[in-house]
Amino acid sequence: MAASPVASLGAGVLFGLALAAPPGPMNAVIAEESVLRGWLAGFTAGLGAMTADACFFALALAGVVTVVQNAPTLRAAMILAGGGLMLYFAVGAATSAQAALSVDSGGETTDGGMGRGFRKAFVLALTNPYQIAFWLTVGVGLLEPGTVDVLEKTPYVGAELAGLVVVRTGSPLLLAGLFGGIVCWIVGFPAALRAAGRRVDRLTPLVAGGSAVVLAGFGLLFVADGLGALL
Repeated sequence: MAASPVASLGAGVLFGLALAAPPGPMNAVIAEESVLRGWLAGFTAGLGAMTADACFFALALAGVVTVVQNAPTLRAAMILAGGGLMLYFAVGAATSAQAALSVDSGGETTDGGMGRGFRKAFVLALTNPYQIAFWLTVGVGLLEPGTVDVLEKTPYVGAELAGLVVVRTGSPLLLAGLFGGIVCWIVGFPAALRAAGRRVDRLTPLVAGGSAVVLAGFGLLFVADGLGALL
């Protein structure tokens, strides 16, 4: 069990990478922005999602977002709204993928400016009650004395990784490392996509199309979940 400052910081970075890397709506937006508008647009989109995380952490620390946990109707409405936004952005991603097929320069465009991806990711994150739930439980708990199983919280594969990295909580360095890990991801992921895009001519429309599929899939799940809770 790690306790030194360096170990706490390193475990936080690992935690941040484990949370940010798995496929999902945020990475779909980052991927779309990266291949269509360049590295800076992809990084900016990731910054939007991370900014939402920082807002959730501050609100959870102040006890504000507990309202969502205690209001099932509000939670369901947020899930439904988030699903609707994902479906809307999925249509945009599909349109961009189609347009990229006819762009000779690898599909890069400049429409919407650098703030486009930031706004998309930020709004999607703000309407994601599962992100709120994370900061209400695990996120805030990182500052309280105890332990946390870092890789157990990894989406999709956490059960298989449980017990591999267990660290002491209560150090601000652990939380700083978590955000540091997210920064590493939102810097490296768009860079990797841009590097691959310069070598594979057809990558841009494929990534944009894949982003549309991911957003549509999560959007449908969120809409069904939201409607089920409301009805």
